[in-house]
Amino acid sequence: MNKIIALTVLLLSLLVTPSHAQKFITVRDGNFIKNKKPYHYIGANYWYGGLAAAKNGDRKRVLKELDELKSRGITNLRILVGAESGEQDFTVSPALQPQQGTYDETLLDGLDYLLAEMGKRDMDAVLYLNNNWEWSGGMAQYLEWNGYGKLPNPNVAPNTWPQFMAYTKQFYSCAPCKLAFENHIRFILGRTNAYTHKKYTDDPAIMAWQLANEPRIFTPENEAAFTAWLTTTVNLIDSLDPNHLISTGSEGKAGSNDDLQTFQRTHDNPKIDYLTMHIWPKNWGWYQVNDEAGSTPVAIAKTIEYIDSHITVAKALNKPIVLEEFGYPRAQESLSKTAELTYRNQFYKAIFQRLVTSIEAHEPFTALNFWGYGGYGKNDPKNGKWKKGDDFTADPPQEPQGFNSVFSTDTTTLELIKEYNAKIRK
Repeated sequence: MNKIIALTVLLLSLLVTPSHAQKFITVRDGNFIKNKKPYHYIGANYWYGGLAAAKNGDRKRVLKELDELKSRGITNLRILVGAESGEQDFTVSPALQPQQGTYDETLLDGLDYLLAEMGKRDMDAVLYLNNNWEWSGGMAQYLEWNGYGKLPNPNVAPNTWPQFMAYTKQFYSCAPCKLAFENHIRFILGRTNAYTHKKYTDDPAIMAWQLANEPRIFTPENEAAFTAWLTTTVNLIDSLDPNHLISTGSEGKAGSNDDLQTFQRTHDNPKIDYLTMHIWPKNWGWYQVNDEAGSTPVAIAKTIEYIDSHITVAKALNKPIVLEEFGYPRAQESLSKTAELTYRNQFYKAIFQRLVTSIEAHEPFTALNFWGYGGYGKNDPKNGKWKKGDDFTADPPQEPQGFNSVFSTDTTTLELIKEYNAKIRK
């Protein structure tokens, strides 16, 4: 009788365990696996999703946007988990943490609602927990909260980017800042969704936790402090959540003192499940507004070179790599929704085709997220400025609204994305 019971238990475990494991996206042999199959995607940055989904936000818009994204095959969304302070000029407001360790319950409820609705649509969220940049408060705000003086806002005082960089790099050696961020991680990962009643750590709608948006080392002498923070934070997330993937949110070489070896060295960590890279042709001088026809092929060539060099690192570390940020202006950097999209579409198509080639060749470049989806958001093409109460678009508040956004009216771009999503999922 005991043998029969033992056999029954064994058979049940064999049936149950694989099913449970497949609730979550995993990594195997340099590939993402979902539902026991390789998982490739062309997703979007949708950083404002949790804010727009708040009860005092625009839930009708969010539902409409999720349905549109799903219809285009865009099912992977990279989302900001709140913001800090919200009192600086050109920063996200309202903020999830108006003060350190104090949370806006309305915005937490918005994130719950967004994840619940994504789950209904079999969509996957990559949630990033901090930001290197001032536009959501981020690391600089933690420093200000912990006695490092007022953060130098480069969007207010011209030519203060060097001061901002020097200020922000101190985060990695600021013990109370790091502790406060660890408490934030514990708080978010310990949450139970008010709509699904699932713990965040048990929610299949979450694909991965990401340490931050574009964490940068800044200087060679800061690498040790950066790596120690990265290791500690990855270990913390791993200890709190065995179900979800972990990545850093790095730009790649651009966030590693422009050195691929540094990128590889800092990411040679078994608990970092996959790599990321970001590409910004305008910011990096590859795109020229006065010569779009001539500079777009240059931007494409340099982009492919950047991707190829990072594929080499991913192969060496045997990890998938995601191009999780890239953007390209409309014609003449116009903010108008009716502006020509020819060059943007050329740029997007080249990247999509490189992804197809990588998948066919079994290379580790396996997925991407464009920056970003602005959906049905309204912008002012004459002014471009964002102010409190305006619609959120994909462009963060310090940037002209509509500059890199893919709106619902950008049908040629959305159809291109749909076409390539179909190709990579055959």
